[in-house]
Amino acid sequence: MARTISKTGDMPPREAVLRGVALQEAGRLDEAERAFLAVLRDDPRDFYALHQLGVICCARRRYADAVLLLATAVEARPNSADALCNLGLALHGMQRHDEALASYDAALAVAPDHPLTHHNRGNALFDLDRHAEAAAAHARALALDPDNPETLYGLGNALRELRRHDEARAAYERALALAPARTDVRFNLALLDLLGGRLAEGFAGYDHRLDKPEFAELRGRFPTPAWRGEAPVAGRTVLLHPEQGMGDIIQMVRYAPLLAARGARVIAAVTAPLAPLLAGLAGVETVVWDRTAPPTHDLHCPYLGLPRAFGTTLETIPATVPYLAAPADRRAAWAARLAALPRPRVGLVWAGNPGFANDRHRSVPLAALAPIVRLPGLTVVSLQKELRPDDAAMLERLPRLVQVGGALADFADTAAVIEALDLVVSVDTAVAHLAGALGRPVWILLPRSPDWRWMLDRDDSPWYPTARLLRQPATGDWASVVACLAEDLTAFRNVAAAPAGDD
Repeated sequence: MARTISKTGDMPPREAVLRGVALQEAGRLDEAERAFLAVLRDDPRDFYALHQLGVICCARRRYADAVLLLATAVEARPNSADALCNLGLALHGMQRHDEALASYDAALAVAPDHPLTHHNRGNALFDLDRHAEAAAAHARALALDPDNPETLYGLGNALRELRRHDEARAAYERALALAPARTDVRFNLALLDLLGGRLAEGFAGYDHRLDKPEFAELRGRFPTPAWRGEAPVAGRTVLLHPEQGMGDIIQMVRYAPLLAARGARVIAAVTAPLAPLLAGLAGVETVVWDRTAPPTHDLHCPYLGLPRAFGTTLETIPATVPYLAAPADRRAAWAARLAALPRPRVGLVWAGNPGFANDRHRSVPLAALAPIVRLPGLTVVSLQKELRPDDAAMLERLPRLVQVGGALADFADTAAVIEALDLVVSVDTAVAHLAGALGRPVWILLPRSPDWRWMLDRDDSPWYPTARLLRQPATGDWASVVACLAEDLTAFRNVAAAPAGDD
């Protein structure tokens, strides 16, 4: 959090600034902003007005404005620890983490025992993937301010990335004892449970995701009760609806036929690219939903709420595959289109949605996978639908890579292509889930700190029997993963045989 002005060590601010601060502390930010702007019209370099207006802009996530104001404040008073700390916060908000770290370090040179600066520094280090240093920074902040739940939360996050999960749990639980209303802490505890395979506990806590601000619109969308497994569903209409990504829908739609088997009329609301693929689910009506007025229904459940509603444990995951299949006409069309490609055929996906929060960890630069594409005796088929700016130049250097991504109209096409391949190699994207749901062999490349559904320290998935997991040994180490992948693909090439029947 951003700090207000220090009460010591500086000349008293003028009365107009004090009025602005009073308005700011009362939460009347519009009036406070006008008060500080009035001061700056008279004196554009008034330190207090610059600083406090920068704090307001930071609180309102107007980070570019905050950086300009706070940088000017620092020019006026280079030794103001408050201004340096808050400048770091604004830079952090703009994802300029290295500059934020430098600003925090400058603040600590002035005030080395400032717990908030150590805390903010830990957050910047975390976002730079320097997790051990982040944990140390949060520990230093806690030594100065032992009962700060926000710092305990930051420490727990850093320890989780370091795979020190027992210590992370202890930090989260202490934070929760101090701030029982912190649902984000409860959510992160649930992630630890899910990573550890404690699915019943994990999915119960995972419901706290719906308490996050980004889910406020979802919470108010439905006039009907949420179904959590307790209410009988026979003779009632249950609407399943998306909340996050398409991979989540593909993974969890396996529960829809089970719900229909209980006597429910099941409406599966999906995004348009999934509708043709999911239209064939037994006992399930599929509708394309644009998140306006939902279809008429009695109960609703988000796809990611289904495991809890069914009381899923590690032993009871409904893992029978395939539970999806490409439409017959698409399958025939793509089989004919790809028939001339030599076997073995390996599909490749190296990147997910760049807007996804963890994309920088899960996606692999195409250049890093070039040795795979160049392996002799394999036909590598790109299933990558959306290309990134750096991909174009690399693709020119990989003429052997067969590109079909641009011809994939939707996931029914992608499924049909996968059914004509011998193996799919993918980072953690919807295509990885699709290959698993189709019951096709899929090797999934995972970062050191994976998404909860892949758990830890195992090379298989209880969700997808045909999946194999290849994990980073250290954060950012894709080179080791690619080396292992190249070796295993060479062995796969040597033993692979074309499946029986026509292509």
